[in-house]
Amino acid sequence: MITIRASALGDFFDCPARAEAKHLLGKRTPMGGAALLGKAVHAATAVYDQSVIDGSGITVDEAAAAAVDTIHRPDEEVSLDADESMKEAEGIAIALHRRYCAEIAPRQEYLAVEVTCDRLEITDLGIALTGTTDRVGRNSDGEAGILDIKTGKTAVGADGTVKTSGHAYQLGVYELLAERASGLPIAAPAQIIGLQTGKTERGQRAAISGPVVGARDVLIGDEVQPGVLEMVARMIHAGAFPGNPRSMLCGPKFCPIHQSCRYRL
Repeated sequence: MITIRASALGDFFDCPARAEAKHLLGKRTPMGGAALLGKAVHAATAVYDQSVIDGSGITVDEAAAAAVDTIHRPDEEVSLDADESMKEAEGIAIALHRRYCAEIAPRQEYLAVEVTCDRLEITDLGIALTGTTDRVGRNSDGEAGILDIKTGKTAVGADGTVKTSGHAYQLGVYELLAERASGLPIAAPAQIIGLQTGKTERGQRAAISGPVVGARDVLIGDEVQPGVLEMVARMIHAGAFPGNPRSMLCGPKFCPIHQSCRYRL
């Protein structure tokens, strides 16, 4: 039984060699500025949303302290680009956190925050999944569904659109994990909360996507086409991890075996 994180699935299709190094062999690269910023926003919004559920009365600005702590006290090595700074990341994280709390959170009825599944064994595939689902909420029909928070420079279009294409199977696996961890039947379509990490106020946008129906279908597959989980399991158990030098993440910043990768020749 091989354990992998739910967030790792996409890496196995983008560059299997990098995925093996990161997710099976435990090799790491320093966390970049974008990842640090995203982690900070996740931390602050989680504190605020959990306080709403608990009724503890933590204010938006008090919850923002979690973003500051995440940036200035990281729990892993961080490497920033020349045009990045901790101070700038702090300002963007706090601004996005406030925007989320004003524009997104009041419209949601959250049932659980940062729902962690320690282990979901899929015995017939010989793999176990672990991971954390950002939010479990309830829709207007009373059904529970997941909401995944995504940050980035292109998270929200200028027209306020949050793209969902290409994210279905990741959302599907988070549905499985949330259902196992929370004990709630996840019946509502998944949604993505986009938080755009622009450097200016105009470029800092917050929006929520439309429903992503059938997110688990591509994950599980059917009698004709194997699902994503089966394909990744086959790759892992066969030890077949070819490199992809044309990957957009092929570089020392993202790949721990970039210097020694024979597929770059």
